[in-house]
Amino acid sequence: MNELMNQQLSFLIEDTDYEISILSNAAALLNESMNDVSWVGFYLYQNNELFLGPFQGKVACTRLPLGKGVCGSSAADKKTYLVPNVHEFPGHIACDSASNSEIVIPILLDDQLYGVLDIDSASFDRFTKEDQQSLEEFVKILAKRLLQLKQ
Repeated sequence: MNELMNQQLSFLIEDTDYEISILSNAAALLNESMNDVSWVGFYLYQNNELFLGPFQGKVACTRLPLGKGVCGSSAADKKTYLVPNVHEFPGHIACDSASNSEIVIPILLDDQLYGVLDIDSASFDRFTKEDQQSLEEFVKILAKRLLQLKQ
């Protein structure tokens, strides 16, 4: 993960006006760019829950409660969760039993929760602080474009 991927994202979404297309291409870009990931996608916030959005990977949970599991905790706390071993995370929701590590980054539009970016790996301790920084920048690029669409 690097600056090139974030530049590719900017280029992919700059003239796209449909949020599902933006999120779909973002998930595909991450899935193609990152090694050793088993699931990449978005959960979108609505009615105090997270609902499955565009993703790449196996069939997934369609609804996640706020404050539960890694995604729900990230959304509720509006902070990134980098989890080296999901089996040690209190209240982990196992949508894919093969998942062993996870990173979840909240997507905020003007400090309002839009959803989360969720990435899983079958490997333990897959995600690094460098991944976190790069993915947080990735999400900022996405959020900026999504906010433009809402205005």
